[in-house]
Amino acid sequence: MKIAILSPVAWRTPPRHYGPWEQVASTIAEGLHERGMDVTLFATADSLTGCKLSGIIPKGYEEDKEQDPKVAECLHISHLMEQSGQFDIIHNHFDFLPLTYSRLIQCPMVTTIHGFSSPKIIPVYKQFNDINYYVSISNADRNAALKYIATVYNGIDKRQFDFNDVPRDYLLYFGRIHHDKGTYEAIQIAKQSKRKLIIAGIVQDQAYFDEKVAPWINNEDVLYLGSAGPQQRNELLRNASALLHPINFNEPFGLSVAESMFCGTPVIAFRKGAMGELIIDGKTGFLVDTINDAVERLPNIRSINRLDCREWAELNFSREKMVGDYIEVYEEVLELN
Repeated sequence: MKIAILSPVAWRTPPRHYGPWEQVASTIAEGLHERGMDVTLFATADSLTGCKLSGIIPKGYEEDKEQDPKVAECLHISHLMEQSGQFDIIHNHFDFLPLTYSRLIQCPMVTTIHGFSSPKIIPVYKQFNDINYYVSISNADRNAALKYIATVYNGIDKRQFDFNDVPRDYLLYFGRIHHDKGTYEAIQIAKQSKRKLIIAGIVQDQAYFDEKVAPWINNEDVLYLGSAGPQQRNELLRNASALLHPINFNEPFGLSVAESMFCGTPVIAFRKGAMGELIIDGKTGFLVDTINDAVERLPNIRSINRLDCREWAELNFSREKMVGDYIEVYEEVLELN
């Protein structure tokens, strides 16, 4: 089976710090490669992989602002599509744009839908419903108008996350700084609980950061570290007493939630999106509805067995499980074609 993995080109694959879609594409590609599959990764030319790498965009456009994102995307996607006849399966992690090639190529395409940025993009998915094979990353993130071949949870390379049963006394917010992700709410939970909070992530909304986050940063009980790479991410997650994830949108998955549990760190999350699929309430963390609910439940975090968090993550969100599930999807697609 010859597989083409199409990664985005906003960031390097795997990302240096932020880039969740690139991270998942990398994890799948490397996992398939280790299983002996013939894999070509289509990503930025500076990407790192044990697979064959095919890239015509030198660097991610978020890392090289001289590039026009749409130009980079068009060149990148067409670069794969012009070679599509060499592959048995194309696995698309690039959202809806590659779907527009579906009727022009012979190679079947599996598209992992990493979330819907807007309802306005749904018509593109609907237009190619009959010829594509859609995979959701959680049952919560399915659109009733679309046909799906499977739900496959995102997988984590557990070798990048160390289990720790003796955490330090701080709370962690790990994610992009944006209203959707609830940075302000995390600060309020920590302040009302009189607990230290460490914040790590890229600033995605500068106005939000300036107005809702920056005034609280004092380098004493509220610290902002900027974006964290893989090694620092592991250290922050494994040593936290809990991860705060008070999201304000229906998040389709939440990589940091799974990564946290791999470290044994329980998660307190707002009950939205896929959180009910990722977290066992009362066993690997707590599902809450408001800031006050989170503050009330926070003292009970000590009752969580951190080993339960690790075992739950290994069972459901490992790289091995994700890769195995995708191989089953590929095999089913090839049988249908």
